[in-house]
Amino acid sequence: MHDCIHGGSMSASQSGKDFETGLEGAQENVAEFEDTHKGFIGRIQHALHVNPALVPLIVLITSVILFGMLIGQRFFSPFAMTLILQQVQIVGIVAAAQSLVILTAGIDLSVGAIMVLSSVVMGQFVFRYGVPVEIAVLCGLAVGMACGAINGWLVAYMKLPPFIVTLGTWQIVIAANFLYSANETIRSADIEKSAPLLQIFGTKFKMGGAQLTLGVIFMLVLMVVLAYALKQTAWGRHVYAVGDDPEAAELAGVNVKKTLMSVYLISGLICAFAGWAMVGRIGSISPTVGQLANIESITAVVIGGISLFGGRGSILGALFGALIVGVFTLGLRLLGADAQWTFLLIGLLIIAAVAVDQWIRKVSA
Repeated sequence: MHDCIHGGSMSASQSGKDFETGLEGAQENVAEFEDTHKGFIGRIQHALHVNPALVPLIVLITSVILFGMLIGQRFFSPFAMTLILQQVQIVGIVAAAQSLVILTAGIDLSVGAIMVLSSVVMGQFVFRYGVPVEIAVLCGLAVGMACGAINGWLVAYMKLPPFIVTLGTWQIVIAANFLYSANETIRSADIEKSAPLLQIFGTKFKMGGAQLTLGVIFMLVLMVVLAYALKQTAWGRHVYAVGDDPEAAELAGVNVKKTLMSVYLISGLICAFAGWAMVGRIGSISPTVGQLANIESITAVVIGGISLFGGRGSILGALFGALIVGVFTLGLRLLGADAQWTFLLIGLLIIAAVAVDQWIRKVSA
């Protein structure tokens, strides 16, 4: 019995030695994963995936340099640069609202109509009902939030597709604009005389050789605040999570319905501020102005590198996208080109931006 046990021990010991001998010279790494970012193209693809605003920033800088070379020094003048900011301020503000919705994998076709309705309500409350201008402004902002709340409730709680919901509310709000205002325009001179607060976003001030407006400052501050909120707060992480995968977000403890509701509410409020800023920009209040803001805002967002599939992108990219459109518009105008060339080039940029987004998404696939 003892010999059997001893023999068994010797056999086990010998097997152990044989096993150790077999391991000699073997690779010590436990596991090694393939580096998917090898090569110059792979590193670029990864960098663009991590920094989605990089592509529109590169396009913006390149377009500024290109038009500067074609037009000359006057394109680089402070007046020209700030004129671009003034021209895109309304689109930029609405694009901020559109960006929030698109980050949740939705789309809002009613942003332009909400913007116009809010401005019409502000004007009508002052000039038709004699309401103090401060209260009229608050009423206009409340109307914007109410429209956003309706969109949010239909999308979040009724589970209706955002495209269909906002297509419907777009038509409804446009009709409400014309019915409520009786298709009447409130003149700039009347507003300046009786309710100058409505034009406050048009206030101009100089910074060196540049001339800015309060509307431009509001747009820039809004973008910075939203960029911080999306990157540094729990709410912002929830927005990205809902856009990326709502089911997984819900399993992770995210209240998907409340997050969607908050996004559409904030979007409606931002659109109302855009309506207020639009009065400062054009001076008057008209139900026919700004009807294409929905298309323009989607254009800025797409060119800005925010994925239409949701969950990826930077809101600063939407600002860069709006500025790219502004640079092309002013640059071609100064070159004396036909206005249709602007639409042609912007159309090409939209298609290129979607193609780049699909290419970048392969990194996370």
